[in-house]
Amino acid sequence: MKKILRNSILVSIAVISFLMHFEHFSQDLMSIHVWRQTQTQSNIINFYEEDMNIFNPRRNDRGDTDGIMRLEFPLMQWLVACTYKIFGNHLILCRMLMFIIGLISVLGIYKLLATLFHNEVLSLIGAWAFNFSPAFYYYTINPIPDNLALCCSIWGIVLFFKWRSNGRVKSLLGSGLLLSIGALCKLPFIIYYIVPIVYFIIFSFKNGINKKVVSQATGIFSFSILPIVWYGTVVLQWHGNVTIKGILAAHESLLTVLDYLQHNLISTLPELLLNYGSVLFFLAGLYFLFQRKAYKNSKFPLILAWSMVVLAYYLFEVNAIAKIHDYYLFPFYPLLFILVAYGAYNLLSLNIPFTRYLTFALLLLLPVTCYLRMQVRWNPDSPGFNKDLLLYKTELRDAVPKNSLVVAGNDRSHHIFFYYIDKKGWSYYNDNLDAQKLRTMIEKGAEYLYSDSRKLDGNEEIISLLDELIAEKGSVRIYRLKKFSP
Repeated sequence: MKKILRNSILVSIAVISFLMHFEHFSQDLMSIHVWRQTQTQSNIINFYEEDMNIFNPRRNDRGDTDGIMRLEFPLMQWLVACTYKIFGNHLILCRMLMFIIGLISVLGIYKLLATLFHNEVLSLIGAWAFNFSPAFYYYTINPIPDNLALCCSIWGIVLFFKWRSNGRVKSLLGSGLLLSIGALCKLPFIIYYIVPIVYFIIFSFKNGINKKVVSQATGIFSFSILPIVWYGTVVLQWHGNVTIKGILAAHESLLTVLDYLQHNLISTLPELLLNYGSVLFFLAGLYFLFQRKAYKNSKFPLILAWSMVVLAYYLFEVNAIAKIHDYYLFPFYPLLFILVAYGAYNLLSLNIPFTRYLTFALLLLLPVTCYLRMQVRWNPDSPGFNKDLLLYKTELRDAVPKNSLVVAGNDRSHHIFFYYIDKKGWSYYNDNLDAQKLRTMIEKGAEYLYSDSRKLDGNEEIISLLDELIAEKGSVRIYRLKKFSP
């Protein structure tokens, strides 16, 4: 394939994706997993406004504490905050940076396929199909750390396979570094280290262990110390986090778990991860894998081990993933689209006009089916939370001084309400706030109450702690709290 044609296709992927996202760049955070988006965006803003120490990510639901809450290593959040230091606090800037990271991930899939198959057409098909994965399309302009984790991990695998071909130390070290960054940004991506692990095991069995192999293994695995140290330190602070114990802490019945498995297999996989237009390619990839004995390739054991470990990760986290946490499935992306690209290319290669025309038609249909499936996720009339927070965001923020400590709810997420009112303090959910709790909060510095519950602010005991109504915007009322000494 001529270089100009290849580059034109890659550019067209970026342009089409940009045009599909264009109307959403200026929109505020909303829809599925908006709690995770607001949590991440609040981390970014707090770096920018309070403290650029990358080891101190802060949350808004902090009471009168410093709010430091260490989860994944906040590299992505910190990098966005660095750009805020230059250009100011603008969500559209964060969205654009996420979009660029997404495009680099697409290029990474292209390079991965090119490294594995040495086939330009197959690689371009894979990049095109991956770009129009509905879930990837949705998240690629949203502030979640999984975007950078996926990007770095894909390129870490790319450089590893490049090292197998060129033997260059910089490729090996670059692979170790990027795999380490991917795992730092999101712990599940540490499983990508299985690829070099299996490679060195197989190599050692065939050729024995020597100083060169030990040096190479040490070079790539030395970077794994970074995520091991970080998570070894912070995981102890994750009280009640279901992702740590996984299925071992599951309270769901076997039937419920099987229901999760079925849902992810027949709904999440074809509808959100692949795109309905790519399902045929995925199935064809599985078929041609055996029909053409691709499993005899020397790289196949590495891909197989990678697949098995990712599948084991899913089974371990199935209760946490349930039917909704589709972004937990990011580690599957490269493996899925290796099969999609392989299947689509082999369908094109068949000397059957119908399959060729069908393949071309489905490839061209991918952007359309992707757009139609995800368009409902940017609906301000159904944002996934009390829409008055979105509708009256500016008024709610300006009603009281920015640095005031507030009590806000109802908010099960502990992040959405505070993001939209741009305040810090204490949150509550399900009207779970009594007079004693509220008085304690007042004694610790709470000055205002944001409430979208008439049951709560109509409670006589709560009323006795309210000074005056400051503002009412839709269902949200803002009260000044009476002052009490500790």
